[in-house]
Amino acid sequence: MRAVARAVRSGPAAVRRKLSAGELGSLPVVLVLAVVWITFQSLNQNFLSPRNLSNLSVDIVGTGMIAVGIVFVLLLGELDLSVGSISGLAAAVFAVLNVNNGVPEWLALIVAVLAGTVAGTVQGYSIARTRVPAFVITLAGLLTWNGLMLSVLGDSGTVNLDENGLVAKLTSYYFTDDAVAYGLAAVAAGAVFLVSDRDRRRRRAIGMPHRSLRGIAVRTGALALVAFGVAYLLNRFQGLPLALLIFLVVVAGLDILLRRTRYGRQVYALGGSVEAARRASLSVTWVQTAVLAASGTMAAVGGLFLASRITSVSQSSGSGVLLINAIAAAVIGGTSLFGGRGTTWSAVLGMLVIQSIASGMAITDTPPAVQFVITGGVLFAAVIIDSLSRHSQAARRRDY
Repeated sequence: MRAVARAVRSGPAAVRRKLSAGELGSLPVVLVLAVVWITFQSLNQNFLSPRNLSNLSVDIVGTGMIAVGIVFVLLLGELDLSVGSISGLAAAVFAVLNVNNGVPEWLALIVAVLAGTVAGTVQGYSIARTRVPAFVITLAGLLTWNGLMLSVLGDSGTVNLDENGLVAKLTSYYFTDDAVAYGLAAVAAGAVFLVSDRDRRRRRAIGMPHRSLRGIAVRTGALALVAFGVAYLLNRFQGLPLALLIFLVVVAGLDILLRRTRYGRQVYALGGSVEAARRASLSVTWVQTAVLAASGTMAAVGGLFLASRITSVSQSSGSGVLLINAIAAAVIGGTSLFGGRGTTWSAVLGMLVIQSIASGMAITDTPPAVQFVITGGVLFAAVIIDSLSRHSQAARRRDY
């Protein structure tokens, strides 16, 4: 309790330090999410009901997967406009192979994901070799992959998936045993504590600033409280959704890839300064190609989850506001448009904000136009905060 009291007392000072340094992290988006939830809960008592939160946790997965891929591209200071079309193409490839041609689901799924990987690799290599801005190459890709999707679907236009098939179960299967959700919450909290403590020990050994053990314990306790609360609510409806479990595992795995591997350090370095990365003998071509390949792969995975949610693929797959929502989720979550800052968890937080607004609007019968206005306002605020944070950091470096 004394540790909690000290953490509470030191909280405002820590926030002020982060404000002055331009290092707010995920704090703004967490506050926005809290405001959104409180507002809609006051308007409709069903917003935070187990059923609605369970549906919300599944609804964020498809677009969230695409947004995670966007994070990789934004870390380079670039933008991928083709992810919507790639997601539609992958879903179309799977549907035509499996439903129309009888290819086994597992094989059709692998081919569909590889189609996204190939599309992203082609774009990434083209960007790296020609040095044409990514948004130009991927804009061409948007049109190309969309046209290829229409060609794959052919005259049928719409292909209905097997509701009992592998892909359909991605968003319809739930772990009804309460122990699964609670077990996942416990594993997550334990993993966070062990990783944080390991970092603390390593930093202390080489004389670098590090968090105290009590501080880590308080942070882990707060995370455990949230995780077990979510598990409790999910168990009150149908249990832990398979889609959410896959999403969290993928996000955590890619977070480790970005922050704990040589490849991840190269991505952040390239996002900080391309010229400095070249002088440091980094393979810029390889990194840019790999990043766009990752974006294409995640777009394909997201497209399959979106198709699973409605158990069909049509000529409108991958279109509409999908691209805008995926980019907005990454930016709102805290990934910098200027490159070099952000994590895969940024996409999760941003997607929670966007989907919470959409869900709240739906249960309160608010016109869709208002949803676009609110989402646009949140995105605008996120961009402004990102820009101010960047300027603050630059000023701080000049002072030193």
